[in-house]
Amino acid sequence: MKASLAPFAIFAAVLAAAGLPIYIHAPKFFVDSYGVGLAGLGAVLFGLRLLDVVQDPALGWLSRRLGSYRATAVAIAAALMAIAMIGLFAVTPPMAPLAWFALTLTLLFSAFSFLTICFYAQGVAKARTLGENGHVRLAGWRETGALVGICIASIAPVVLTTLTTAPFALFAAVFAVATLAAVFAMRTEWQAPSPDQNTGIKPYLENPLTRRLLIIALLNAMPVAVTSTLFLFFVEHRLAAPGWEGPLLLLFFIAAALSAPVWTRAALAFGAKSTLLSGMILAIIAFTGAVFLEAGDLVPFALICLASGIALGADMTLLPALFAEASASIASEAAEGFGLWSFASKFSLAFAAIVFLPLLERSGFNPGTGNVTPSALSALTYFYAIIPLGLKLVALVLLALTPLAKMAKPAHLKGAHP
Repeated sequence: MKASLAPFAIFAAVLAAAGLPIYIHAPKFFVDSYGVGLAGLGAVLFGLRLLDVVQDPALGWLSRRLGSYRATAVAIAAALMAIAMIGLFAVTPPMAPLAWFALTLTLLFSAFSFLTICFYAQGVAKARTLGENGHVRLAGWRETGALVGICIASIAPVVLTTLTTAPFALFAAVFAVATLAAVFAMRTEWQAPSPDQNTGIKPYLENPLTRRLLIIALLNAMPVAVTSTLFLFFVEHRLAAPGWEGPLLLLFFIAAALSAPVWTRAALAFGAKSTLLSGMILAIIAFTGAVFLEAGDLVPFALICLASGIALGADMTLLPALFAEASASIASEAAEGFGLWSFASKFSLAFAAIVFLPLLERSGFNPGTGNVTPSALSALTYFYAIIPLGLKLVALVLLALTPLAKMAKPAHLKGAHP
């Protein structure tokens, strides 16, 4: 591994563990542990994203204005994120469970947002020092690290059940230690942002390319958001395969992590846009099979998870690289731009929660009470499989119509990838 990029992979792994896996685990954890209703959880998640409408661009502005204090601010935010994780999973709610869910997630995701914005903005500056194709090279390391973090965080609570009766509490404690290690690894990478960069989010919204990429990112994140929100319910109730959630998640994210360097190499050889389009087509073809699954179709679903995971590797690696490269023409760090990027990715998860969890509940899907009707299972399949396919197709078409210059093919690829 190239030593200068190792800290980015390590920090990305820990940061990613506090993102998508929490959307997967936290709602079901509060349903199973405290009997919280799906509609209430969805409302809280959507409310957090409304907060992000103001918060994420403001955090981008703050990240740029911190100057030499950025490293200190990152350390404080990381500590707050670790504390919030412990409060979410390791502390019995001292108030109404839904209120505690809202409080701890607000703290966790606010810290997560700030760290994500600082981290990706620093990546834009770092990529400038890496020479040709610096954005794709850095993205390859960073997103591979992120996918490894997602893999570990997705399966950890299941694995930890073999060690303790409180696996989520132990997961939170391990996460806190890992956060400290990640902050230490990145300690020399933070640079004071240039004080003369652009102000606000307006330049990114006015620029046709960055605006289009933000829309694509939002649409492309929606299918993953929907399937992530409903994944545990789909495996347990549609496939009638309780206990297989962890192995299937691990298969999905390991496939993504292992494919990320391959997608990076392909992007350097054939261009980021055409490579990303190939990944999106693979996702559509693979996930079409989920529409027809019935109880007991564990092996076909595992194959779908494998192919979909491979496709996810392209999404997570190449889209951020394209946005970073486009944003570099606006600012040397693009902190405000990544404030918008962070909002787009998180809004998709909240939108899935506020729309589909209440709709499932209204269809008769009430797993907390054991009441799951046949019509509810049909609705679950519709929401989990058919709607994501439509969203992915829209994102595919929009990307295909977006004029992007092909990234230059390097003279050699040695040492460019994890």
